[in-house]
Amino acid sequence: MKWYLKAFRQYSDFNGRARRKEYFMFGLFNALFSIICMLISFGLSNLLESSIFISIYVLYTLASLLPSLAVSVRRMHDIGKSGWMLLVSFIPLVGAIWMLMLLITDSDPQNNQYGSNPKEELALENI
Repeated sequence: MKWYLKAFRQYSDFNGRARRKEYFMFGLFNALFSIICMLISFGLSNLLESSIFISIYVLYTLASLLPSLAVSVRRMHDIGKSGWMLLVSFIPLVGAIWMLMLLITDSDPQNNQYGSNPKEELALENI
């Protein structure tokens, strides 16, 4: 949960690096909250026969769009790629596979142009 909240606190920070754990934990909690919002929205819409409750899901999706984009860009920075590499995902079929391979790639062990290795920073904090 702390990774999810960290991504929302850094919603406009497109600089720096994000570890795999940060990216995928944010994705997990974001998916869970999206499903919960969708169930609540559609449940209330059907129960009260009003389409206004669908806006709960739409509002959550819009609210999580910028943090999702920011953590994705920071994830690309972690492997030494530009944030523009996210556009690869728009290539049909091949783009999704390529993007998945990029996202699961381990961090660049050295400092790169986007900052220091977040794994090393975490290790130094635990000492």
